[in-house]
Amino acid sequence: MNLKISTEREEMEGADQKPHAVCVALPAQSHIKAMLKFSKLLHRKGFHITFVNTEFNHQRFLRSRGSNSLDGLPDFQFVTIPDSLPSSDPNATQDVVALCDSIMKNFLAPFSDLLRKLHNTENNPPVTCIVSDGFMAFTITAAHELGIPIAMLFTISACSLMAFMHFSHLRDKGFTPLKDESYLTNGYLDTVIDWIPGMRDIQLRDLPSFIQTTDPNDVMFKFVVEAVERAAKASAIVVQTFDALEHEVLDALYPMFPRLYTIGPLQLLLNNSHNDPLKSIGYSLWVEETECLYWLNSRASNSVLYVNFGSVTVMTPQQLIEFGWGLANSKHPFLWVIRPDLVVGELGILPPEFNEETKERGLIASWCPQEEVLNHPSIGGFLTHCGWHSTVESMTAGVPMLCWPFFADQQTNSKYTCNEWDIGMEIDNRANRDEVEKIVRELMEGDKGKKMRKKVMEWKKLAEEATGPLGSSSINLNNLVNEVLLPKA
Repeated sequence: MNLKISTEREEMEGADQKPHAVCVALPAQSHIKAMLKFSKLLHRKGFHITFVNTEFNHQRFLRSRGSNSLDGLPDFQFVTIPDSLPSSDPNATQDVVALCDSIMKNFLAPFSDLLRKLHNTENNPPVTCIVSDGFMAFTITAAHELGIPIAMLFTISACSLMAFMHFSHLRDKGFTPLKDESYLTNGYLDTVIDWIPGMRDIQLRDLPSFIQTTDPNDVMFKFVVEAVERAAKASAIVVQTFDALEHEVLDALYPMFPRLYTIGPLQLLLNNSHNDPLKSIGYSLWVEETECLYWLNSRASNSVLYVNFGSVTVMTPQQLIEFGWGLANSKHPFLWVIRPDLVVGELGILPPEFNEETKERGLIASWCPQEEVLNHPSIGGFLTHCGWHSTVESMTAGVPMLCWPFFADQQTNSKYTCNEWDIGMEIDNRANRDEVEKIVRELMEGDKGKKMRKKVMEWKKLAEEATGPLGSSSINLNNLVNEVLLPKA
């Protein structure tokens, strides 16, 4: 079916209409945040923006930020589609596997219906392009039906994208699925993979964790393989990175896609404008506790360790206790974000003795404005799950990291953060209190911590150069708009 038709309204008004970008994120916190930032950048370029949330996440935004928080502007609007999932805790991340399965099976029809309505509604300019999360592969079908260009925004590192692109090869060569669970602990994951272009010294354990499955029909494996294979049919690929950071793997990626644009860090690009009519539109699905910023004001420069394992990571009660006593025994001040759903099956509650020991130097919050925290002068380090957004936000704030990767691309990000960019140290998955204490002390007061702090400031400077007026990311954003997203005369 081809919906590339010229309506009377387009013929009458097309000459003076704004270009209209429909932006759709994978419905998870970090992906939404990145797509909202990218949408704001396009709005500054003169685009009318329609931002697509799932109904579930739209309601979460309204609860966390207020009933008027998504009112937007006449040319920056929010709409919704269903996610076809059963009801779940409105303040917790949805089941990732069930969500990705539903994306593959249930999202195309309502999204295509939405596009038709938007395209033929008098209140909007006709839809001229789609900007989609790279993992929402169904949007490519919808764009082709409408006959408009589509850019796929991968909110991951270039090295993770390259790794995902070789998942099918890993399967064909017999590396995955694993024969049984013993392969997770018998040294098999130490196997070196030396044939992925642009990626040196990579072991199986350094690749995104979805290869560590024993299920030949694993939903997450199928989900990412389908996404990266279909990405080649998009009009353009955008990766949220910058050239200097990942030049080796980018040199190998460029020949694989006709049009690939590195555009990031997104927040630094947004910072280039002081007059932001969309500033009130925030990014958090949880209520942010801003009181922590006042607490940080009372702390010395570079003295506080910030701890946040992101929006999806979960841990056992024992892991929570081990991290807690490691932090307590380090004697360093800390700000620790403990989500209500961080601990598997129960609330994350630490013993009274821990609270007594740390009451003068520790603060626990359920969520916080992370970028403001990382850029606060009192923050000296970041204990992180190594999600890509947290990694980039820490780097651009000049804050070195302790890495405890949980799943997905976090293992790959941790490998590069620690071994290629020299701005992090990885914590063993078992995370016992003595190791946590030792590595916190090394980061906050040791020689390696000092070297990492110096190195991360060098990367921060390179990120700022990439997003300056003549930087590679700024130029790439302009080229994407002019070469792909703007309607051709």
